[in-house]
Amino acid sequence: MNSEAPDAELIALLDRVARHEHAALKDLYERCSPKLFGLAVRVVSQREWAEDVLQEAFLTIWRAAGDYRASLSPPMAWMGLIVRSRGLDFLRRRTSDRTTVTQELDDVLSETLEGDTPNPMDTTQASQQAWALHQCMTRLESRQREVVSLAYLRDLSHGELAEQLKLPLGTVKTWIRRGLEQLRVCMARFA
Repeated sequence: MNSEAPDAELIALLDRVARHEHAALKDLYERCSPKLFGLAVRVVSQREWAEDVLQEAFLTIWRAAGDYRASLSPPMAWMGLIVRSRGLDFLRRRTSDRTTVTQELDDVLSETLEGDTPNPMDTTQASQQAWALHQCMTRLESRQREVVSLAYLRDLSHGELAEQLKLPLGTVKTWIRRGLEQLRVCMARFA
């Protein structure tokens, strides 16, 4: 059998499909779906996906049969192009859906993980700063170190410190001011 006879039969079926004859679409599907399904499997690589692609392709053929021109391409080539296009569209949608799902998951994770808990970089930096502060504190005179520590660790005011340590208020203020200045200079060297 020559190839023109099957093409002529398919062209006639496509003409009938263009007039929205359901029986013609059914006949076209029965004749062409095995080859078109094989093409869909090659495009999307999974049989389940290929079934969806083939269904979409035949819906497109149903809608676009009136646009088919036998003078431009053989009917199987035209339908194969539709299957290929639907397959590529399917893959793009899956990739886009995965990207969207991945982005949503990233957003949820970042919102869930975001908070007051320090990340590893913050922890490392804090450890380095704590070590540097400890080094600088050891360089202060012992009474000065005690006053600065109490002021910041126990959050005591100058007056409360003076009362607790039984020292004049002016002395406490001077020790804190000088101690902080020495700490600033020392910490600057570690920065």
